[in-house]
Amino acid sequence: MQEKVLEAINISKSFHDPITIKVLKDINFSLNPGEFASIIGKSGCGKSTLLYILSTMDTDYEGDLLISGINMKNKKEGELALVRNQKIGFVFQFHYLLNEFSVLKNVMLPGLKLNKYSEKEVENRAYEKLKILDIQNEALKKPNQLSGGQKQRVAIARALINDPLIIMGDEPTGNLDKKNSDIVFDIFKELAEVYNQTLLIVTHDNEFASKTHRIIEMEDGKIIKH
Repeated sequence: MQEKVLEAINISKSFHDPITIKVLKDINFSLNPGEFASIIGKSGCGKSTLLYILSTMDTDYEGDLLISGINMKNKKEGELALVRNQKIGFVFQFHYLLNEFSVLKNVMLPGLKLNKYSEKEVENRAYEKLKILDIQNEALKKPNQLSGGQKQRVAIARALINDPLIIMGDEPTGNLDKKNSDIVFDIFKELAEVYNQTLLIVTHDNEFASKTHRIIEMEDGKIIKH
């Protein structure tokens, strides 16, 4: 049996300002390798809060988070930063590309930070990722010379550079038109089905969610369907 990529066990979270409000209540689910799952639910139901916990960026919660069988609870910030860089690729609604660097260099940055391969090797790997996403011809351009859809593809290439266990997305198609949303969806689907990449995507787009392998639906801080 394959080890689960991610497991949430009884995860709850409260905000204390000034009264205590429980924003997540007993979240339980797991993801297998190559699974492409989406999280949906109305604004304010806790989707992004949950994603921040699952991505180890928010450590103030009750319950347990296991990433490839290892509990993230009580790990030091330095250890969590390493987990994020090695095991999690992020794609946000805004691409956060740096205009002072070329597309290729933007994709390389998390790889250089990880310091596992030589700069030349990181460059080769970055080029490979751009090829998968069919934007290798834009490698030497600056991000501000690209369209919105192309920028999001560069952001996906950057998320892939360290061969993460899981890609997490927070509304990655939120700023894109229908055509580019479909392109991003097809890229994610190919990553899951051809490259066995696990993906967990928070989205408002029900059409996008309906095509994923699995929908995790949230309401009032609880999972009502997974």
